[in-house]
Amino acid sequence: MSLHRPESLEDALALLERGATVLAGGTDVFPALRDAPARGDMVDVTAIPGLRGIARIGDGWQIGAATTWTDIVRAELPPLFDGLKAAAREVGSVQIQNAGTVAGNLCNASPAADGLPPLLALGAEVVLHGPVGRRVLPLAEFVTGVRRTALEPAEIVVALHVPDGPGRGVFLKLGARRYLVISIAMVAVVVEAEAGRIRRAALAVGACSAVARRLPGLEAALTGAAAAEVAAIVAATDLPELAPIDDVRASAGYRLDAARTLLSRAILTAMEVPHVA
Repeated sequence: MSLHRPESLEDALALLERGATVLAGGTDVFPALRDAPARGDMVDVTAIPGLRGIARIGDGWQIGAATTWTDIVRAELPPLFDGLKAAAREVGSVQIQNAGTVAGNLCNASPAADGLPPLLALGAEVVLHGPVGRRVLPLAEFVTGVRRTALEPAEIVVALHVPDGPGRGVFLKLGARRYLVISIAMVAVVVEAEAGRIRRAALAVGACSAVARRLPGLEAALTGAAAAEVAAIVAATDLPELAPIDDVRASAGYRLDAARTLLSRAILTAMEVPHVA
């Protein structure tokens, strides 16, 4: 195996066309090498200019693919991004947050990836570059299954685009312990409230299906709701997007109940309304 560290996107794409594998942070790739040898050469993309950082561009925000979770935590961002910042603090240990990248978390495509729900709630799009040029996909179309994405051969994620807008983001996660834990359930919400009622809600749930999912039915049901109505609406609305499983961490039924409870709490928090534990 050879490790390459190109300093241009063109050089990185040329290496990928020869069958190399992208390395961005390596917090998922390196542990996997304990069980199997590396699959050919690797391309560390973290030295490519423009792939790291957060910038206000046009009608939204651009998050470079090699931006670390620590970068997210430290960035000066509006309340819209509060949920993403909270999720960034949950991605492994501080050492993992210092090295792990936003695009790496998405491309690993774990059902319990902390970054996916808040980025889904933000309406993020994935910007890709490959042999045929640039293309943009909604994040909901980019992650297609467990450890599966829509990346084409020799294609690389270069950035995420998040549309600007009002609202406050919240992220909540339930695990067997407080720190360094794989989620039983996690939720991310972005809520815009006006005069004590929900004007717009974007809701996403992770670890309760093969891929983190938005909940359009519940989002529509909550439009116009007052804080006092939130819990009842969440409890009464079907969530067909979710398909939780039984495993060593929790039963499917417990996961679904936990997701509903977390959703109610997150929505009320985003509305800045105290909730009963």
